[in-house]
Amino acid sequence: MKLPVFTVNTEWILLSAIATTIHEQFELHIDKDAQEKVIRCRNYLDEKMQNAQAAYYGINTGFGYLQNVQIDKAKIEQLQYNLLMSHACGMGEEVPEAIVKLILLLKIKSLVYGHSGVQWATVKRLADMYNAAVLPVVYTQGSLGASGDLAPLSHLSLPLIGLGAVKYKGNKMPTTKAFELLQWQPLALQSKEGLALINGTQFMSAYGVYCIHQSYHLLQWANFIASISFDAFHCTNEPLQSLIHQIRAHSGQVACAETLRKYLQDSPIALQKKHQVQDPYSFRCIPQVHGATADTLHFVQETFTREINSVTDNPNIFPDEDTILSGGNFHGQPLALGLDFLAIAMSELANISERRTYQLISGQRGLPLFLVKDPGLNSGFMIPQYTAAGIVSENKQLCTPASVDSISSSNNQEDHVSMGANAATKCYRVIENVEKVLAIELLTAVQALTFRRPETSAPIIEKVITDFRKVVTFNEKDRVLHDDMMAAIQFIKTYHLPD
Repeated sequence: MKLPVFTVNTEWILLSAIATTIHEQFELHIDKDAQEKVIRCRNYLDEKMQNAQAAYYGINTGFGYLQNVQIDKAKIEQLQYNLLMSHACGMGEEVPEAIVKLILLLKIKSLVYGHSGVQWATVKRLADMYNAAVLPVVYTQGSLGASGDLAPLSHLSLPLIGLGAVKYKGNKMPTTKAFELLQWQPLALQSKEGLALINGTQFMSAYGVYCIHQSYHLLQWANFIASISFDAFHCTNEPLQSLIHQIRAHSGQVACAETLRKYLQDSPIALQKKHQVQDPYSFRCIPQVHGATADTLHFVQETFTREINSVTDNPNIFPDEDTILSGGNFHGQPLALGLDFLAIAMSELANISERRTYQLISGQRGLPLFLVKDPGLNSGFMIPQYTAAGIVSENKQLCTPASVDSISSSNNQEDHVSMGANAATKCYRVIENVEKVLAIELLTAVQALTFRRPETSAPIIEKVITDFRKVVTFNEKDRVLHDDMMAAIQFIKTYHLPD
């Protein structure tokens, strides 16, 4: 079956377009204009390299603190080979394959602007690896997020020279074996190419794209699940009225209140007159809390959209201006701050979700204690709330900002680093945790609403509950709730909520 084509060029691309590649398969195509820019830049650099006396950082010199060591022209290729080998020092868990694909795509995108000096053959091989699903084995630990993501991107680049390991057709294997199967030969990297490949923020950026995409998905679910809880707890809909939000017009807050009103429209429960004057903040302040997360997510998306349309290696080559400049575009500070901010904002969705779960099992508003018949004999939904509370506390610990940290490296040449890679992997863990906590609230809220029968909620909510009950039945008495919780997670992953 022929795959749809995803064209990589030098035009501005939206993060949402990149994010479509996470769950869908595409064949990458690099347009002619981008190819010509790559070739022109390489030809310009080759001309410059004819001057044996000129020293260009990382092109014919050592790296970092070794910047003043000029490398003999005959050893330039060996310099690239040594760079990739010496910097491939990753440890920890393997990066998920979906994120490795994003790293490959974003690295290609950065190189085609024609400011990096790579060969066309190198860019083409990266695209071939993407299209053939030859995914380098990359590790989560090793980057300080300042000289680019040196260690992760070195592991990404090792297969270009026939080294390292890859995953191919579901199997992890040495690159040499995969190349034999594909009848590929390793590349001979030329001057500057090693540095162009391992400088850059593509590890952080790929995690950011993935986390932002997942965050939008979970924010939609957070609003929907909160609506179920809202009716299950017999909340008054007064705090959702538009007049309240017009006078504090944060866009996320206004949009969230409107979304909840839409979900709860025509709900017989919502239309009932309630006995209480006010509800707990975890219900009353949903628009203010969820809305603040939405506004943060929008800000972080803007930061990462700009980053994925940028050139972030060093030095940068400007053929039109006849100059080669060494700077610091590889420093991950904007991303580190954004990822920390996103982690904090998303953790609050779990924080307030756990509080709603707690309220629902508390035996108030005519609901049975722990949402089970015969409480005491049955513990019901007591312990899922414990699990949610533990995960929420773990998120609080993970939300200690990475971006406020720094440590000197390369003999004090690289004396301020962003720690953006740590921010990225922490943010990923936080967002995975948010999904778990929301799944627990979904499970709890549906159980609570079932105890309201024959009362019903809005048609849109009842439809989703009916579908959910096909995978998780009503809990009559104690059973292994882990299975229900995992089914709820899978439901959130795969079920398409109505627009």
